[in-house]
Amino acid sequence: MDRDLTEEERQALVAQIERIREEHRDLDAAIAALYDAGQAADRLQVQRLKKRKLALRDKLALLEDQLTPDIIA
Repeated sequence: MDRDLTEEERQALVAQIERIREEHRDLDAAIAALYDAGQAADRLQVQRLKKRKLALRDKLALLEDQLTPDIIA
């Protein structure tokens, strides 16, 4: 990013990161619940949840990078 974030932008990013982390945890719980149901877990549903979880992880990494200032070594 070419400029520093304002405090409001930083707070908005932090709030968005927390929402994504919460959704990521919720997906973990949903996947675990499907496995714990004892039935042959709906593989397509599990696959979709895992794919969503990976997308959230990627988005989370991008947002966290925006919070971290660039350091030239």
